[in-house]
Amino acid sequence: MEYIQRHVEAFAAVTFQTFKCLLVTGARQTGKSTLLAHLFPNLSTVTLDDEFIREQAQNNPSSFVQMNPPPVFYDEVQYAPSLFPQIKIRSDLAQSNGLFCLSGSQPLHLMKNVSESLSGRVGILNLMGLSLREMRGIDYVRPFLPTMDYITDRRPSASAPEDIWRIIHRGSYPGVQDSSVNWNTFYSSYVSTYLERDVRSLSSVQNLSDFRRFMVATAARTGQMLNYSNIADEVGRDEKTIRNWMSILEASGIVIILEPYAFSALKRAIKTPKVYFCDTGLAAWLTRWLTPEALANGAMSGAFFETFVINEIIKSYTNCGRDYRFSFSYYRGKDRTRTTRSGEQKAIESEIDLIIEENGILYPIEIKKSDRVAADEASAFQVLDRIGTKKRGTGAIICTCSQPAQLRENVFALPYWFI
Repeated sequence: MEYIQRHVEAFAAVTFQTFKCLLVTGARQTGKSTLLAHLFPNLSTVTLDDEFIREQAQNNPSSFVQMNPPPVFYDEVQYAPSLFPQIKIRSDLAQSNGLFCLSGSQPLHLMKNVSESLSGRVGILNLMGLSLREMRGIDYVRPFLPTMDYITDRRPSASAPEDIWRIIHRGSYPGVQDSSVNWNTFYSSYVSTYLERDVRSLSSVQNLSDFRRFMVATAARTGQMLNYSNIADEVGRDEKTIRNWMSILEASGIVIILEPYAFSALKRAIKTPKVYFCDTGLAAWLTRWLTPEALANGAMSGAFFETFVINEIIKSYTNCGRDYRFSFSYYRGKDRTRTTRSGEQKAIESEIDLIIEENGILYPIEIKKSDRVAADEASAFQVLDRIGTKKRGTGAIICTCSQPAQLRENVFALPYWFI
């Protein structure tokens, strides 16, 4: 299959020139190895996925690095944690940068070893699946923000795809973009490999059938608040186990946990996080939505559209090397009130699907599958005005409308393809 240009390439190249090591993490099949091989074709590549090579690296790491010296690309480096002290030694002795390219699909163990051995010596980037921009060959890398400046800048390169539900159903992994690849076979093999390789090595999970059921239960809740007890009841395991397994899904790039916005002025905000699958194709396969038409017209279509939009916004940030976790959150609570006819103050439950914070400004975003939206659907944004130390910026309702529109002075309606 022809190589698909990745927007993170520029950041990766600069990072490799700036640090002794470049580490690319992310879920299986996001294209980590392909990206690094494309960016640095002159580096020798050592694949630690190979059992024989892995044993050599583990048993005698000093000799292994001598035989495979920098500049070098170590693929799936998490399989040989004993290499990290040797990489540190080589990095400290060298005067130049750009020595080791590393990739790994198991950040839970990988980050522990990196933090212990390579702190200050490694630049880290997380590679997610393909963004809609990348799938369509659009060379626009600015992170999404619902401002007039962004909309004006984005307009020349923005155009609606022919069938968004085919894209959502197909998923974002590079390997499944080839139409000749069987969708069902791809994801069936993906889950089997993930369970057998990553889950077993990341945790002492003995019953993979239970973990598979847990993945299905979580996929069925994409876009919802995370209720560990509810999932535990469905899977038949205790809540502590479910919390541990959820951390595995998050660490291995299968799900995103979106934290609630926390501020003292919002006294009635819910403190429960939300969960989103990182790949809508994988979530669709697990929940047995077998065609784009069934997904588009099914009961979970709104949740899948929201999951897709959240991921697209996050990718616009991670592809620039920015960690979304420090600036992304959501709100749900009863901090708004209305006055009844009798003069009584009644609390109203409100929700803001996404809040992006930049430079002390809060940008609220609502996500709707509809092609027609009204300004009243952004009324929850007013909750943010209660936070006196931060300013509410312009907000947006991201939907399936045909063109951007200004619903109010500070609220836009934006097509999803403007992300």
